Amino acid sequence: MKRLIALFLICLSSVAWSQSEQEKERTHIVFFETDKYNIVPTEESRLMLFLSEIESLDIEKISIYGFCDDRGSDDYNLLLSQYRANSIKEVFSKNEFDETVITNVDGKGEVLLTLVKEEDVAKIRGLNRKVEIRVKPYSPPRTEAEIKKPKQKEFTEAIKGDIKAGDKFLLQNILFKTGYSILLPESKKTLEKIAETLLERKDIYFTIQGHVCCTQNSRDAVDRKTNQRNLSVARAKYIYDYLAKKGVDKRRMKYVGMRRKFPLGGDPKFDRRVEILVTYAGEGN
Repeated sequence: MKRLIALFLICLSSVAWSQSEQEKERTHIVFFETDKYNIVPTEESRLMLFLSEIESLDIEKISIYGFCDDRGSDDYNLLLSQYRANSIKEVFSKNEFDETVITNVDGKGEVLLTLVKEEDVAKIRGLNRKVEIRVKPYSPPRTEAEIKKPKQKEFTEAIKGDIKAGDKFLLQNILFKTGYSILLPESKKTLEKIAETLLERKDIYFTIQGHVCCTQNSRDAVDRKTNQRNLSVARAKYIYDYLAKKGVDKRRMKYVGMRRKFPLGGDPKFDRRVEILVTYAGEGN
């Protein structure tokens, strides 16, 4: 009995720890070279690792603050610190983080030099050339009911009925990892079912449309795997290649990237999506 109680308490504490991790503010610092606001490769690698760690969080807000060392005029330092903050925001945008949750992108100017030893001056100044990123998740995390989801009839059910050229279907539960054309594990069974349905209904011709979230001015996002700004195309091609591998005739399919031309207006993860536009439909089976 004591063992069961101990096991229960361990499980309870594990859940509580997991929740506290979700709710805890995350911080990250990016360091810069003297008089520069471009991100050096080593710092970019550290930043991308941080993005991978926070992308599964339900984020309430992100604050980005730029700083300089004590050299240079006040006006120069203020401008340079703002450029540094802006460069970090650009990384978030390119990697499909919702810009509406970025509440602060501020250049704070110089950090006053505090000397410990005379020989520490260069090191301290190096630590002051930075951007601080603060990520605050929702506390407590939002429920599924609070996160807006697009509503539409399942594609695999819809195409069993009457459809026509021009009909468009959102592939429900086909969700992608942030910044990649790789499906989340829970989406793979859904895609397999879609392939089976399309093999049964051979009279449908269609275009696969890939979408991204969170970029500005209808731009495409960067595919982290290839570092190319063509993520919406890569997502559409992923579905195309999968369906072709499962036996769907390539002559029935096309694929295209829609960039961020048509956001759904809900939670950003639902904009990382693929839709099917019917270009021809026969009379069914």
